[in-house]
Amino acid sequence: MSPHLPQVAQVGIVVIGYDDAAHVADAVRSALAQGPVVREVVAVDDCSTDGSAELLAHLATSEPRLTVIRRPANSGGCGTPRNTGLDAVTSPYVMFLDSDDVLPPGAAQALLTAAAEEGAQVASGLCVRRELPSGRETPWEAPLYATRAVVEHPVLLPRLVRDRLCVGKLYRTGFLREHGIRFPEGRFRYEDIVFAARVLAAGPRIALVPDRVYVWHVRRSAERLSISLDRAGIDDWRARTRACRLAHETLLGAGQKEVARAARDKFLDHELRMYVRELGLRDAHYRRAWWAHARAYLAEYDADDWARDPGAPGRLVGRVVLASPEPRDLPRLRELASRPARLRPPYARAARGPGHSDTGGGTPVWSADLPGVTLEALLARPVDALPLAVDAALRPRARGTRLRLRLHELYGRLAEAGPESVDVEWRRREDGRTRACRTAVLVPTTTGATWTARADVDLADLAALGAGTWDLYLRVRFRDGASREVTAHAYAGPGLLRRRALPSARHAVLLVQPYATHSGALALRLAPGVRGVGAVVRGRLRRLIHRVRMRDHGHRGSGTPRGH
Repeated sequence: MSPHLPQVAQVGIVVIGYDDAAHVADAVRSALAQGPVVREVVAVDDCSTDGSAELLAHLATSEPRLTVIRRPANSGGCGTPRNTGLDAVTSPYVMFLDSDDVLPPGAAQALLTAAAEEGAQVASGLCVRRELPSGRETPWEAPLYATRAVVEHPVLLPRLVRDRLCVGKLYRTGFLREHGIRFPEGRFRYEDIVFAARVLAAGPRIALVPDRVYVWHVRRSAERLSISLDRAGIDDWRARTRACRLAHETLLGAGQKEVARAARDKFLDHELRMYVRELGLRDAHYRRAWWAHARAYLAEYDADDWARDPGAPGRLVGRVVLASPEPRDLPRLRELASRPARLRPPYARAARGPGHSDTGGGTPVWSADLPGVTLEALLARPVDALPLAVDAALRPRARGTRLRLRLHELYGRLAEAGPESVDVEWRRREDGRTRACRTAVLVPTTTGATWTARADVDLADLAALGAGTWDLYLRVRFRDGASREVTAHAYAGPGLLRRRALPSARHAVLLVQPYATHSGALALRLAPGVRGVGAVVRGRLRRLIHRVRMRDHGHRGSGTPRGH
């Protein structure tokens, strides 16, 4: 063993929780199960009222490494209890864990080994979001953790700012204390955005590892949504922009101009797109307040901020918001904000100034009445990065179901690239499994403005995996071998998006419902047999409860877990 490898008991893990007796013991046990590398686990209870503190105290009677601190009053956020735990840690390294999440086996050892071998003040690994109860996992900022790497200084990899989670990382305790790096106190939502910026502003050497080091549990049907999922009230949007502004100012104040600009890029690509996708779920009062606040925040961006990758979807969305004093074009913006982005018609043009020739009829713009938002950057964007728009119509039938697709031209770019075919794939949302892959030929219409394709859908094959939701993914292939993965806009023609009960030789009955997701994409719910129908009914009730919360429920101001 290398003399630089860690031996034992060098890591302290801070676990925070509030009224989470159902999960906090699992979190603490996952920290203790990291083995002898963990010297101490400091569990900070933020004045729970559900018996969490008593449960933790009972665990501590049989585990000498566990220290329990109960705060005398609820702080209203996650920053204060984390600071309390950080102050109590005596170990050379520290990690953070939320009460409703867990650390996978070997996480602390993997991070500590990387930090010790590389002499890094921070070691960071792969966090996965696990949807419960389905168990489906999605990696968080996976490109950062494709291989093991060392970043001598954050300025060499500005993309680090995109992983603004404080969890899934190991920090040298002395480094945090030397630079006075702490979380914002009190009722400060999205405190880890600010904390992450403060860490990067201090210029640490960072070790990146591909190991899974954190499991972030997402419980959308929980009685009390975690902070990161509870975005219903306008105060949440104000808190998000406040945190992002403070993060930008922190990085800029530390002289890290490129990392600060990357933070603004991240806001456009992540925060702005996420909230725009949800605007259709809100009432008119929220939309107006959200729009006004977004415009005020985006007005702080300078010309260089807008000039970076001007054809990026988030930047186009931001420019539309900034250019219009009132909410507008929400369905079209919602689809542009989706992943992958879809820019749906109409495709307007504005005349060029004197002295310019334009065989295409004028400069591409967002709309005739908003010509200041130009889309000219799309003319030079690679075809595999264009926000292609495909309409999809699905009418389930007992004797064969056919998917009809229509691909729209985009300012001449597609005609130039020559779309030839489209691969059709259905992905099961519950576990990511794929079915019914087909390749269909794209046929140009007589107008030259669209291409159409048809593909059969075997509903029985999809239903063989049981009740579930299937998302449609397409890959458009072009003449030169380039391709672009897209989702498809759900065409809502007469009778298309409604539930049907179909006879089935395999399942007796098959309940089928094509529908539009909140980003406008076509998806499909299937329930085979009587048991499957019951599962759909229960799922519909859960979704109804969630929608009611999203529409009618504001931020409760409690110290609920996580601000991611």
